[in-house]
Amino acid sequence: MKHIVVLGAGTGGMPAAYELRNKLGAEHRITVVNASETFQFVPSNPWVAVGWRKRDETTFEIRPYLARKGIEFVAQSVSQIDAAGNMLTFANGDQLRYDYLVITTGPKLAFDEVAGAGPAGHTHSICTIDHAEKTWDSYQRFLEDPGPVVMGAMPSASCFGPAYEFSFIVNTDLRRRKLRNKVPMTFVTPEPYVGHMGLGGVGDSKSMLESEFRNNDIKWITNAKVTKVEGGVMHVTQLDERGEVFKEHQLPFKFSMMIPAFKGVEAVANVEGLCNPRGFVLIDAHQRSPKYPNIYSAGVCVAIPPIEPTPVPTGAPKTGYMIETMVTAIVENIAAELAGEAPHARATWNAICLADMGDTGAAFVALPQIPPRNVNWFKKGKWVHLAKVAFEKYFMHKMKTGKSEPVYEKYVLKALGIERLEK
Repeated sequence: MKHIVVLGAGTGGMPAAYELRNKLGAEHRITVVNASETFQFVPSNPWVAVGWRKRDETTFEIRPYLARKGIEFVAQSVSQIDAAGNMLTFANGDQLRYDYLVITTGPKLAFDEVAGAGPAGHTHSICTIDHAEKTWDSYQRFLEDPGPVVMGAMPSASCFGPAYEFSFIVNTDLRRRKLRNKVPMTFVTPEPYVGHMGLGGVGDSKSMLESEFRNNDIKWITNAKVTKVEGGVMHVTQLDERGEVFKEHQLPFKFSMMIPAFKGVEAVANVEGLCNPRGFVLIDAHQRSPKYPNIYSAGVCVAIPPIEPTPVPTGAPKTGYMIETMVTAIVENIAAELAGEAPHARATWNAICLADMGDTGAAFVALPQIPPRNVNWFKKGKWVHLAKVAFEKYFMHKMKTGKSEPVYEKYVLKALGIERLEK
């Protein structure tokens, strides 16, 4: 019997554990390790931050659901990974030995890279349920005395979708409250143009999102490097296409949400030879560490190079469908190794996204994620908003029941009118 440990219980780790159990049967031991007792559906956090969702609608206790599948669970932070000795050490001093390690930790939020940024500073976040609830608390106070809003992303960010989502969601919420006329809104992003998304654009994303910004009275600043944030003022250096200073901005605000840059979590980043300089796990074509062949990784914590150089650094996103296929490839490859075969499965690095915009939404498909592409389109409509609401319920159900069907392949693609994507 082999022991497979999944480190992280998010949208990558939970499906990984379930798929491993379904694929390997009861003869192998599977343990999930997570710092929290709770699963959180991160894509719902923009709704939590304006009061459209509550914590108990987007989270649940992990342990009982894993137990039903015969999967062990440890709710502890990992302080050290001994990759050569196949051992995890927890913050409380306990240790856990493994035969295979699947790293799905997600990112460390690098608020410290911009002075004054983050929930401990002067901007808010929707990256965790705790942050989203704190944002909602601040937003309620803001509604009593509204004023300028600044939304967007910090230099080296790679997750731009939620920044666009939250901007349009706040815009919609303010209109419903008859307060939008009191709130000047500015979108600040390191992207070289609106709709770049860290993907070099998808379909007509540039003109479509610019049009949505214009129609909703949202100004924007691209090639924007936020240098520091003070109480009520964001300092932004705007660069031109050559990377030279074009303009300096001091943007006043009463409420701000900025997506930070990501890094690898410390316990993972500190393993010699496992990660790149920013702490993201280096993987081969089979999701496996080149240095430690019994370590696999999936999700936001893996190293993917930027699509292209940009004047202000941007990263490439890891979307849900891509993560889903990474997980499936890992499961297939571990099963192959246990059967005495070489790893053979590869993830489908395609990008699919359903982005809510309050009362409408935008969907894009980039196949493959890195251009040139075989499929490359971006569309919007109220149907996307409705599809994302339905998908939230479906995904939460899957995380509780442990069903092994690929959610994006069978549900999202169908919603988009696509039967399947080529591998």
